[in-house]
Amino acid sequence: MPTEVDVKYVAHLARISLTAEEEQKFGAQLKNILGYIEKLNQLDVSHIEPTAHAVPLVNVFRKDEVRPSLSNEDALRNAPAKANGLFVVPKIVE
Repeated sequence: MPTEVDVKYVAHLARISLTAEEEQKFGAQLKNILGYIEKLNQLDVSHIEPTAHAVPLVNVFRKDEVRPSLSNEDALRNAPAKANGLFVVPKIVE
């Protein structure tokens, strides 16, 4: 089951710092989660086909059709800054 090192390692991966109290709390929760996963590992799933979704899905994307797009004026209507028909954005490259 999880050790103090496991909890600290997971916290490090998640980029969070934990107090000693939180490490104890999350360590207990991690132990419960791993115990449940161990129960699931005991199930015989050899007769169950692997799936990516609970229900069968067919292409759920809409059909790609040519449609009218926004005019340049409409696209720039609420822009905080614009010039020569373009968006003006802050320079981010030094």
